Amino acid sequence: MNLPLTIAIVLASTAVSIGLFLLLRRLAPAGGFFADGDRAAGVFGVLATGFAVLLGFVIYLAFTTYDTARAGAQSEATDVIQQYETAQLMPKGASALLSGELICYGRNVVYQEWPQLRNGGQLGPNPWGVQLFQTLRTVVPKTAVEQAAYSKWLDQTSDREQARLDRISPGDGVIPGPLWLILFVTGGLVAVYALLFADPDEHWLPQTVIAGSLAAMLSVSLLVIQFLNNPYTPGTGTLKPTEMRHVLSEIESASAKLGIHPRIPCDAGGMPL
Repeated sequence: MNLPLTIAIVLASTAVSIGLFLLLRRLAPAGGFFADGDRAAGVFGVLATGFAVLLGFVIYLAFTTYDTARAGAQSEATDVIQQYETAQLMPKGASALLSGELICYGRNVVYQEWPQLRNGGQLGPNPWGVQLFQTLRTVVPKTAVEQAAYSKWLDQTSDREQARLDRISPGDGVIPGPLWLILFVTGGLVAVYALLFADPDEHWLPQTVIAGSLAAMLSVSLLVIQFLNNPYTPGTGTLKPTEMRHVLSEIESASAKLGIHPRIPCDAGGMPL
């Protein structure tokens, strides 16, 4: 979330709301626009309650999507390092290549896929995920250890692919357009109806506080939904490939200590050599 822009939007909407309220307060007759304030307050309560229920549901949906993407990124990174460990138990020729392709997979996630998600791009299959499968088809496990590692690799591949789907699924947003339209319409009705409570007989300070608070609440709520609906948007709280970077660093450090020499067929950005 872009905090300076968010603050500016909230302040601007609050200022506009207060300005409209003060203008209507000057134009309103004594006692306000409503002859029966209790009846008007009852209608406003129905509108506000309906909007609050809808708002709570949408925020829950958006936060669930955000949390799923965050958990998917963590699980994907964990699966990569686990598969790297499993690769060391594969037949010797395939072990070095599978290890190198896993490193390329991680680099591609960090330096290719993440910028595309940040820019709202569409992601297809990870090229190194496809290459890993092609390499696996050439593996012929012979010993019991190799056969167990081969079976475990297949399970870990399924876990990694599911985690990747969870990570990239919110890239385009999950809240449909009609739901956004309903949010804006109901929020607008609540804001407009609240402005009609302007009363020149009341002191201006509490009335403007009510108008400004309502405008700030509406704008903040919609901005939070927008952020949760697009968790890769640059700014505070955006999802970053921190876990995958950490895993790549761990793999490099462990390989150096254990004397493992993977065949890495890509550059530092995860692009094929």
